[in-house]
Amino acid sequence: MSRTLTVPVHLSGRGQGARGRGGLRRWLLVAGFLGPAFLVLGALVVYPIVYSAVRSFFDRGGTSFVGWQNYVTMFTNDSTFTAIRNNLMWVIVAPVTVTIIGLIFAVLVEKLGWKTVFRLIVFMPMAISMLAAGVIFRGMFQESPQLGVVNAAIVGVQSIFGEQSSYPGAKPREGTGIVEDSGIIASGEAVPAGSTQDFPLTGIRQSALPEDAADARPAADPSPTEISGTVFLDVVRGGGGVNGELGAGKKGLEGVRVDAVDADGSIRGYATTGAGGTFTIEGLQAGESYRVALPAANFDAGAQGVSWLSASFINVVVILAYVWIWAGFAMVMIASGLSAMDRSLQEAARTDGASEWQVFTRITAPLLAPVLVVVFVTLVINVLKIFDLVYVIPPGASKPAANVIAVEMWTVSFGGGNNQGLGSALAILLLILVLPSMIVNVRRFREERSR
Repeated sequence: MSRTLTVPVHLSGRGQGARGRGGLRRWLLVAGFLGPAFLVLGALVVYPIVYSAVRSFFDRGGTSFVGWQNYVTMFTNDSTFTAIRNNLMWVIVAPVTVTIIGLIFAVLVEKLGWKTVFRLIVFMPMAISMLAAGVIFRGMFQESPQLGVVNAAIVGVQSIFGEQSSYPGAKPREGTGIVEDSGIIASGEAVPAGSTQDFPLTGIRQSALPEDAADARPAADPSPTEISGTVFLDVVRGGGGVNGELGAGKKGLEGVRVDAVDADGSIRGYATTGAGGTFTIEGLQAGESYRVALPAANFDAGAQGVSWLSASFINVVVILAYVWIWAGFAMVMIASGLSAMDRSLQEAARTDGASEWQVFTRITAPLLAPVLVVVFVTLVINVLKIFDLVYVIPPGASKPAANVIAVEMWTVSFGGGNNQGLGSALAILLLILVLPSMIVNVRRFREERSR
C-alpha cells in the first residue's frame, strides 16, 4: 500500500516542477523579447508624457509650483486661441479634402491604362520631406511674378486677356507738367485748341519699352479744332540730349491714351499715341482751352498677381501643400481597399441598369467605408500635430495668422519664450486632442483583427 501511495506523489512532484520550469522559461523568453520594447516605450513615450504633465504645473524655470496657472494662461492667450482655431480649421478641411481627392484618384485611375505611372506621380510627394515641400511651396507662391511661378502664371494670363499697363512709374520732366493725387499726368496750364502739347516723361525703365519702339518725332501741326503733341521718354541711353525737348535717341511712347478735359472736368476728346509717340485729339471747340491729361491707367503697375503669403491667404497655401503631399497616401490606401473588393457586386449592379454614379455611391463607397475611416482618422491625427509646413512656409509677418498648437508649443518653449511650463501645458493639450482619434483607430484595428 505504501508503494502505491509513494509513487504517485513522487511523479506528481516531478510534473509540477517541470511545468514550473517550463512556465519560467516562457516568461523569461517573453521578457527577453518584450523587455527592450517596454524599456524604449517607457523612456521615449511614458516618461516624457509624465514629465510634461508634472512640468506643466510649474513656472517657466521649473522651481515654483503654480498649479493650473499655465492652463489658465494658455486659454486666455491670443496666440494660443489663434492656434486652436487654426487646428480646428485644419481638422475640418485638410483630412476631408485629402480623403475625397484620394478616393477620386483611386476610383478613376482604375480605368487608366497607365495607372501605375499616374499613381507613382501622385505618390511621389510622399518621398519629399515636409521641410523640403515647405521650401518648394514658399518659393512657388512668392508675391513677385519674377520669383513665384503661381503669380507669374496669373500675370501671364492677365496680360493676354486684359489691358497691359505699358509704362509703370512714369512722371513728367520737372516744369513740363504736374502729377495729380490720382496719378494722372496733366499739362501745367490749359491748352487752347489748335496748339501742341508735348509730354517729356522720365522714371520709365528702358526694359519697359517695346523692342521695336520708334524714335520720338514731332506731331503734325493741328487744325483749330485739334490738339496734337508727342509723348516720349526724355532720356537718351548713354546720356546726351536736351531735357524737355525732342531729340535723337529719345523713344516715343506708343499706346498712351491722351484726354482733353474741359473746365467742368468732362472729357471732350481723346486719342492714343501711335508710332513715335505722336497723338492728335480731334473734334474740339475752336478757341476753347483744355487740360491735356494722361490717365493714370497708362502708368500703373499692371497685373502683379496675388499676395499668397499674406495673413489673408497663408492658411490656404499651407493646407494646399499638405494636400499635395498626402493625397498620394490616401489614394494608395483606398486603392488597396478597391483591389480587395468583390467586383461581382458592381458588375451585378451594372447588369441591373445602375449608372456609374449609382454604382459608386451605393456599392463602391459603402464597401470602402472601413478604409475611408482609417484614412480619415489617420489624417486627423496627423494634422493635429502638424508643424513643419506651418513653420517653414509663412514669412515672419504671416506666422501669427498661420499659428497652430505644435508651433505655439515650440515657440513658447524653445523659440524665444523659454517658458517650459506653458510649453508643457500646450503639449498636454495636444495629447488630449489626439487621444480620441488614436482610440478610434485602435478600436478599428481590433475590429478588423476579430473578423
